[in-house]
Amino acid sequence: MTNERDSMSPTYVGLGVLWPACWTGIPIKLAIAVLALAMDLMHFEGRLGIAFLMVLASPVTVFAAPIIAVAFDSHFGEGAGVPLLFLISIPIDIWALGVVGKTFFLERFQKEPPDGLGLTLWWKSALMGAFFLPLVWFIVGTVTSVLVSTSESLMEMEGLRHLFGTGLPVAERISLELIIWGSIASAVLIVLLLIGISMVGRFIRSMAEAAQPARENYQGLITRWDLMRVPADQGLFLTAVTGAGVILTLLFWAALPVTTPHPHECCPPPEAKAQPPFKPLDALKENEQRIAQLTIQLDALEQQQAEAESQKDKTNAEGNPEAAFPATGGKP
Repeated sequence: MTNERDSMSPTYVGLGVLWPACWTGIPIKLAIAVLALAMDLMHFEGRLGIAFLMVLASPVTVFAAPIIAVAFDSHFGEGAGVPLLFLISIPIDIWALGVVGKTFFLERFQKEPPDGLGLTLWWKSALMGAFFLPLVWFIVGTVTSVLVSTSESLMEMEGLRHLFGTGLPVAERISLELIIWGSIASAVLIVLLLIGISMVGRFIRSMAEAAQPARENYQGLITRWDLMRVPADQGLFLTAVTGAGVILTLLFWAALPVTTPHPHECCPPPEAKAQPPFKPLDALKENEQRIAQLTIQLDALEQQQAEAESQKDKTNAEGNPEAAFPATGGKP
């Protein structure tokens, strides 16, 4: 067991602490973020929504995000809700790292968690992210720009033009460009992130080496970390969580109608009248009556047309007697 603990790689250690800590604190952060959006305290572009959630998820980015926004002019959003959200995330990240760090120390290292473990893990990881993440942002952005220009130059080569006649089709060109620069840029990003996670894992492992061995056996450690994550007064904990959820829900629904688009008072919507129920027998009777009326109108029109034609023939006969009596020269 000791050799297994000593053989754990720094990347495994860093990922084993950071990944559960992210998912431990992100539900609380998302609730606060939704409330800030409903209260119109925060705005961000739709295409940056995923990037914003990724930044929000990690406790490493609390100092790195403002540095990236100032140094590279890459704003995730605007409004007072963005800095307020990152400030509220600090105690949430400290709590999440404390819970996950103590569990990892007892389960994987079988060492006594030092006092203030959550605070120590937070400021060390946040300080490391403040220097490393802007560097990652710069490197990945530079590599992507160079690869995009290179892929566009490759698409303009004469060999491809002669191969496809008039040039590479648009769909195939976009696909090749994405494969050329997207795969390489993604690989660079993954390698850099693994290096950063390994750096976090190294100082976590150094803290574990300086910690005291746990006194209990493995079964006692399991009982200990299970009890550590279960509150002593579960009724009080459930009441507090339920009350906080009710308060956040009331604040959300109280603020949401203010920012939801609705018709203005000067332009009320038209009143919708309910359609009467459809009755087949009444509809057939109405259709029969309409057909009878149309038949009468048609007969009247035909009679008027016949009278008009006879009147026209009579008028022509009076005006041209030769047409009426052609054999006698117009004399009766």
